[in-house]
Amino acid sequence: MFERKQAGENALIVQTRRRAGEIEAAQEFRELAASAGAQVKAELWARSDTPNPRFFVGTGKADEIKEKVAELELSLVLVNHQLTPVQERNLEAHLQCRVVDRTSLILDIFSQRARSHEGKLEVELAQLRHMSTRLVRGWTHLERQRGGIGNRGPGETQLEIDRRLLSKRVDILAERLEVAVKQREQGRKGRSSSGISQIALVGYTNAGKSTLFNALTKAKVHVADQLFATLDPTVRKVFLAEHGEITVADTVGFVSDLPHELVAAFRSTLTEAREAQLLLHVIDAADPLLAEHIQDVDKVLEEIGAAAIPKLLVMNKIDLIDQRPQFEPGERPRVWVSAHTGAGMAELKQALMSLLPASRGHWANTEKRSPEESGVDAHLIDNSST
Repeated sequence: MFERKQAGENALIVQTRRRAGEIEAAQEFRELAASAGAQVKAELWARSDTPNPRFFVGTGKADEIKEKVAELELSLVLVNHQLTPVQERNLEAHLQCRVVDRTSLILDIFSQRARSHEGKLEVELAQLRHMSTRLVRGWTHLERQRGGIGNRGPGETQLEIDRRLLSKRVDILAERLEVAVKQREQGRKGRSSSGISQIALVGYTNAGKSTLFNALTKAKVHVADQLFATLDPTVRKVFLAEHGEITVADTVGFVSDLPHELVAAFRSTLTEAREAQLLLHVIDAADPLLAEHIQDVDKVLEEIGAAAIPKLLVMNKIDLIDQRPQFEPGERPRVWVSAHTGAGMAELKQALMSLLPASRGHWANTEKRSPEESGVDAHLIDNSST
């Protein structure tokens, strides 16, 4: 057995080599580790094209990792790849420290960031389902026992108990989540029946969705230069001059190689995107992997059933590149903005006006209620929260 430290984790990262974009992928994983609160003390690279069924990495690389862990007295190894339960268990036994793969790391970040009741339920449900295949790793010390009185089968019996308790907890959480989803659906149906246009911000994590959301709605949702800073969806009503009232939803960011169970876990949260009349796909215009990340987002949108919804590509962070604000209509319209500086917000307004259907909301007739009468800006205005 080995003692599992609970906090203050000094970690070693195992990066996996890829044919393209491996430098950017490695940096993204470092940011994931930092977002989870790990202190990265060392980093090693390993091949991933021919995974070792026992350790994922080769035996020589496993020994190299073990030496580094012992040398630096590390408590955690983070692997930039999804491991099988067997690989994870074997690595932990070999390295004598905890091993966390990419999926578990993202789940840990989600568990830290979830604030809403529904979000917490979804995170715990995803964690328990992921954990169900890995229960055996906590009982590896029993594998060394060899029969005899008092030693026959306690590990198997305990695992059966654990799985039964876990299954019951999953059922309870699923029921609670169903109730929360129904409550959210009632609010969503109310907005839909009012005829108010609904738009949702989607995009790769850290593309600037929350900053743009604040610029659009004058809200003050949390903004941070870190991955998955926003987890729970936020919806605000906005008055768009010459159009009327609309709702804007900020949603969780996507990431490359997002495990399917994570997408499934947040299917109810992402309903805001599935029910929108228009998706604002926020893109970091300065991102060297811009094309790949657009494909990653499109893939997730297809998985959640939102691929057919009209999209406006919002090329954000133009303050970091040599690009002027502009709206480019066409088959795949795009607008160039900087949510940080406010550049291009007029062009974004023009794009929304041309792409949104006419609002049937009670403020659609701007002649009856001018911006001056309501005491708000004549462009994009935050009226109230939902």
